[in-house]
Amino acid sequence: MSKVAIVTGGTRGIGKEISLQLIADGFIVAAIYHGNDKAAKEFKEETGHHIFKADVADYTSCEKLADKIAKLGDIAVLVNNAGITKDGMLHKMPEQDWHSVIETNLTSCYNMCRAVTAGMRDRGFGRIINISSINGQKGQLGQANYAAAKAGMLGFTKALALEGARKGMTVNAICPGYIKTDMTEAMDSAVLESIIKQIPVGRMGKPQEIANVVSFLASKKAAFITGATISANGGQYMT
Repeated sequence: MSKVAIVTGGTRGIGKEISLQLIADGFIVAAIYHGNDKAAKEFKEETGHHIFKADVADYTSCEKLADKIAKLGDIAVLVNNAGITKDGMLHKMPEQDWHSVIETNLTSCYNMCRAVTAGMRDRGFGRIINISSINGQKGQLGQANYAAAKAGMLGFTKALALEGARKGMTVNAICPGYIKTDMTEAMDSAVLESIIKQIPVGRMGKPQEIANVVSFLASKKAAFITGATISANGGQYMT
């Protein structure tokens, strides 16, 4: 039976590059998106692979989604990439901005993993890759909600790695630094320049460079790597 890879937030930005790489690796890709219908349609037209519109912050939606995707083949890979930002200083942060970021960025990992891990355990193979962030490692001014969610993903990764280790499952996290995407290109040029000065390699990362790490972790070559946090930030933050 065909092997399926799910990529949440998989039709644009870093997620799109991850989807394209997994397609190149021979997976049937199910790319999940929430808001941008235009980008999703373009992805489907470009790749011929599957798109599903869903709110990964909603548990029931994720259950139904996994059932639909399972009809495509065995779900072998899950990349939890979906994420949002709603930045602001904590003393001014609306309650909803806290909850929406936590639910979309962190609770979604529980929702999606809960929906697919039983099948992975039964089949004796699974690759779960959680896309965290440099700011989940070091924190960031005005991002208490985002940093908390991304740091939470790291603890979640380690705990689930222990649970799946004897069942052929690996669970790892990637912490990208500043990557050249539409989001970062929209930043103020002076701010962006100051950030690049803090990166030892002297440039921002490319989405494909994150996709390359995902490709390795999703493969059988990475069978002995689990519970790991891989920093891909050009040396900006070293742990």
